[in-house]
Amino acid sequence: MYRLIASDMDETFLGAGHAVPAANIAALERMRALGILFVPSSGRPYPSIMGSLSGIDPALLRGSYVISYNGGFINRYGDPEPLLRTTMDRETVAWLYRYAARHRICLHLYTASGRILAQFLNDAERAYVSGLQGVEQLPDDACALTAAGDEELCKIIFMDPDFAAVKRLGESLRAQLDPAAADITYSSGRYAEFVPHGVDKGTGLAHLAGLLGIDMADTVGVGDSANDLAMIRAAGLGVGVANASRDILPFCDLVLDTAADDGAFGELLDRIAPEGARTR
Repeated sequence: MYRLIASDMDETFLGAGHAVPAANIAALERMRALGILFVPSSGRPYPSIMGSLSGIDPALLRGSYVISYNGGFINRYGDPEPLLRTTMDRETVAWLYRYAARHRICLHLYTASGRILAQFLNDAERAYVSGLQGVEQLPDDACALTAAGDEELCKIIFMDPDFAAVKRLGESLRAQLDPAAADITYSSGRYAEFVPHGVDKGTGLAHLAGLLGIDMADTVGVGDSANDLAMIRAAGLGVGVANASRDILPFCDLVLDTAADDGAFGELLDRIAPEGARTR
């Protein structure tokens, strides 16, 4: 029996509008009955993740944990003080920010307190972030670094609706960055994510499993995008939802038939624990 399911949030556990599908709430009830720990794992900050989970009965997640900032932070569910925190070299973030500001690239800058400073937003991204907690939309003539003040910085992401274009941008910048300071990953068919070197959802899952004394063979990692790949590969069972991007499918042990919008976690439990408890 698997003991822990770590799941990406957007486009995996959450459906349209960052909402939790009813089928996934029922799946959480089944996991609770089965003694399986459900752990949200996201590139977003802890407060933003908690905002997306605010409509769920807290009893379904009591005693669990939250992996945030692509594996850089780990919190106990309900406790804003992280057990693990990894921040990014400020000069690296500042260089990336100045590059984006010169070229008016849509960006999100993340601080350690959970603020998401968004700038140069296009209409599609402005609509997307409108439902996320903690997003501060800055005017184009502002400086996000100044707005962040003395806060530690965790990551910066660039957005382009042309995914091929944002990937080309990410790879062109990779050669100009200190590889000991930053790694690059991609997500949601529109983001290039710049994170601290060595931080990914796989290392976050491994840290948490070690903390809890859970063998990695007894973990499940569920996702949809390249920034979930390290977790999918590290887990005992790597799972993609039906809407997972093509680049991660070859590395999934299991690909579900259900997409995020329809609530894929009931199918996941049917597949991995078919004789387990069901909540009606």
